[in-house]
Amino acid sequence: MNEISTVAAGMGGQFHGSLLNMILDAGLMVQLVLILLFVFSIVSWAIIFLKYRTIRKVKQENALFLDAYMRSSKLAEIFPEAKKYATSTLAAVFRAGYGELVKLTKARRELAGGREEDGGLATLELRGIDNVERALNRAASEESSKLEMALGFLATTGSASPFIGLFGTVWGIMDTFKGIGLRGSATLAVVAPGISEALIATAAGLAAAIPAVIFYNYYLQRIKAMTAEMDNFSGEFLNIIERYQVKKGQ
Repeated sequence: MNEISTVAAGMGGQFHGSLLNMILDAGLMVQLVLILLFVFSIVSWAIIFLKYRTIRKVKQENALFLDAYMRSSKLAEIFPEAKKYATSTLAAVFRAGYGELVKLTKARRELAGGREEDGGLATLELRGIDNVERALNRAASEESSKLEMALGFLATTGSASPFIGLFGTVWGIMDTFKGIGLRGSATLAVVAPGISEALIATAAGLAAAIPAVIFYNYYLQRIKAMTAEMDNFSGEFLNIIERYQVKKGQ
């Protein structure tokens, strides 16, 4: 029995049963793979917690802004409230649309002051509504891009980490069988330590990938819901403007 332990030790594979000892006894390539996966995992968890805080804050501010929006009867009264909520996606969309509407109103007054014909005003009105719609769509797209920022790293971690871990495992097993070939011994006591150390890389790859995939899909669904909410708000904002234009034209 002591002889078998001596052979296993000669291959750098003393099986202590401790995860830390197995990592320390692993080959250089396996250790480098484990370090890389550890970095991937740390960054992924940092993104997961930051996204949780961001989305929670956006949801809270959206609710507060919508409450102020429903209580106000004039768009001019809502704008100061919208400026209070810097994180709210709906407030950002409103600010963009309202800013374009202010530009439209100024241009209409300038034409009216210059005694422009009614046809010119009508053309301005139609073009102005299109400009407001584009401003709303642009703001919604920008806010969605902000929410999706760094999610790509979670997707990369979820797809690449298992393969990186598998690479470390294959490399570790290659080293183990190379040592077996040099020593001419293939007993379980000799093979098991090297293979167990190599398999740690696969486990580490899965440990990094699984939470990254879960939270990537979770946050993607939350962001899609927020994007739909912005689209609905933009449609309602445009309806208010169009109703005002129709009422004014009567």
